[in-house]
Amino acid sequence: MPEGDTVFRTAERLRTALAGKTLTRSDFRVPRYATVDLVGDLVTEVGSYGKHLFIRTDRVSIHTHLKMEGVWRVFHCGQRWTKPRVTARVVLATDEVEAVGFSLGKVQVLPRGEEHTVIDHLGPDLLGPNWDGAEALRRLETHPARAVGLALLDQRNLAGIGNIYRSEICFLRRVHPATPTGDIADLPALVDEAHRVLGKAAHEPPWRPMVYGRTRRPCPRCGTAIVTRLLGEDDPADRITQRERGIYFCPRCQPEPNN
Repeated sequence: MPEGDTVFRTAERLRTALAGKTLTRSDFRVPRYATVDLVGDLVTEVGSYGKHLFIRTDRVSIHTHLKMEGVWRVFHCGQRWTKPRVTARVVLATDEVEAVGFSLGKVQVLPRGEEHTVIDHLGPDLLGPNWDGAEALRRLETHPARAVGLALLDQRNLAGIGNIYRSEICFLRRVHPATPTGDIADLPALVDEAHRVLGKAAHEPPWRPMVYGRTRRPCPRCGTAIVTRLLGEDDPADRITQRERGIYFCPRCQPEPNN
C-alpha cells in the first residue's frame, strides 16, 4: 500500500497540473457519483493528510485513497493513457492536461468543509505543516502494552506510516517491532525518527530500505541475515490481514523482547 510519502508527492504532482485551472471535464466512474459534473469548477488546491488525498475546487473536495493498487497519472490532452481505461475511476481535465485516478481504493465527493469527517479520527500528519510530535507521543503512550510495530501502523496514532516505514523506523532505533510501546526507553526519539524518515522519503526520493524486503540479506550494520515475521493482534482475522504485511528486522541489532 502506498505510504504517506507517495501520497504527498502525488499531491504535489496534481497540484502542479491542476491548481489554479478550470475543469473542462469531470468523469466519476463510481456509481454514487456518476452524475457529478464539475465542469467550470476552479481547482483551488491539492493536498494530503497521511494516506488521504484531497483535490479541492471552489465547490467540493474530491477525496481519494490509493489503498493497495491506486495511482494518479497526469497526461497531456490527447496523450495515450499508460494504464487500462477500464481501471480509471476519476478523470479530471483542463484545457491542457488530464489527471486520471486508476484503481483507486476509495472515492468521495465531499462538500467543502466536510474533510474533517475523513481525518478527525487520525493522528497528526507526519508530513503536514502543523506536525504535532507531542500529540503523536501522547497517543502512542495511551496503549503501552501494544507492540510498537502495530502502534506505528495505526493511523489513529500518527498518519502516514505503512509497512515499509514501520520496519525501517524500528531498525533505525534498534527496537524489535514486537516490543511493547511502554517498554521503549526513548519513545520521543522514535517519534522524531518517524518524522525524519518520512520527511526525507517525501522530499529526497527514492528511499532505499535497509531491512524492508531484504529477507536473508545481510544487515547493513552487523551482517546478520535479515528475517521477516508476522505481527498481528490476537484476533485471527487480523492475522489474515497481516499476512501480506510481514515485519523485517535484524535479530542481532533488534533482539526480541522478553515475554
